[in-house]
Amino acid sequence: MPRTDVWIENLRDERDGAALYEGLAQIEKDAGRRDGFHELAVGERRHADIWAKKLTDAGVPLPAERKSRRTRLLLWMARRLGTNAVLPLVIEAEVLDAAKYTKQGGRTATALAAEEQDHRERLAKMEPGAMPGPRGVIARRESWHHSGRGGTIRAAIFGMNDGIVSNLSLVLGVAGAGVGSRGLLLTGIAGLLAGASSMAVGEYTSVASQRDLLVRQIELERREIAEAPDEERAELALILEQKGLSREHAAQAAAEIMKNPEHGLDTLVREELGLDPDDLGSPAAAAASSFIMFSIGAILPLLPFFFAAGMTAVGFATGVAVTVLAAVGALIGVLSGTSPLRSGGRMVLLATLAAGVTFGLGRLFGSVVS
Repeated sequence: MPRTDVWIENLRDERDGAALYEGLAQIEKDAGRRDGFHELAVGERRHADIWAKKLTDAGVPLPAERKSRRTRLLLWMARRLGTNAVLPLVIEAEVLDAAKYTKQGGRTATALAAEEQDHRERLAKMEPGAMPGPRGVIARRESWHHSGRGGTIRAAIFGMNDGIVSNLSLVLGVAGAGVGSRGLLLTGIAGLLAGASSMAVGEYTSVASQRDLLVRQIELERREIAEAPDEERAELALILEQKGLSREHAAQAAAEIMKNPEHGLDTLVREELGLDPDDLGSPAAAAASSFIMFSIGAILPLLPFFFAAGMTAVGFATGVAVTVLAAVGALIGVLSGTSPLRSGGRMVLLATLAAGVTFGLGRLFGSVVS
């Protein structure tokens, strides 16, 4: 029995991918990258034609073509932030497409899974700092297991979300205890500074500790290459052989790479340790980003207190926070390919529960103290 429902979903996904690449090509200013996006769009259109033909042969009418919310959002972000800002999220989508086709099985889906894997490798070559040539191809092979791609945008979103929820809960807790508007405003500002500083210090410490550990691992690998080059060359040859090269070609490639110890170190670090020596993270940048995004979120529940007082300001603060949280949740849902309503509603519900608990405790504590 034809799996026409799956074919329709595949057709929509491929059309959507083609529309995304066509849009990125129009935005991209670099000629080489623009051509790359055009080629990927052509590939996605060809994939879409495959599923369209299957549906037509099965007598199923083709659905209307339109861009998904996720594609419209990614293109909106690319126009304002540049294609590099959304590239990790696009790569992530290709990874999911390849996995989807692998799971579906069958001759057509299996062939398309291999092509989607090729698409993600082409996209990886467009990333800033990507290594050219065969060494870069080898170094990228295992990078798909890393979860950091696209993390910057998500980290910014969740940092702002933390600021909103924590400061709203703090302000409502104090409001529940009966503190006046001036006290609420001062409490909120203190909470903003304390929370943002705590986030920044924690992020700095985390990234700095991780960076120190990674640098040590790289230095140990450098020492092994210097003290036992033959063993490291054999190890690299084994890795390349596991990638699909014949034993003879793997040995030749390993010997060629290890002629330059720095190239050998770079490849072994990426392949053996799963690290990117060019992207170990900046503690200062991570701390600054955390401080800024938390502060942006934390200031939102305080804005009404600059213009209103009492429970009126509390109501406005809650309304502002809920509105922004719903929008942030919907944005996360779109980027993740899930329901924006469900994602936004879940975020609002959790924030409401947290704020409600602190407000209730504030009321209880205020009455006990008084």
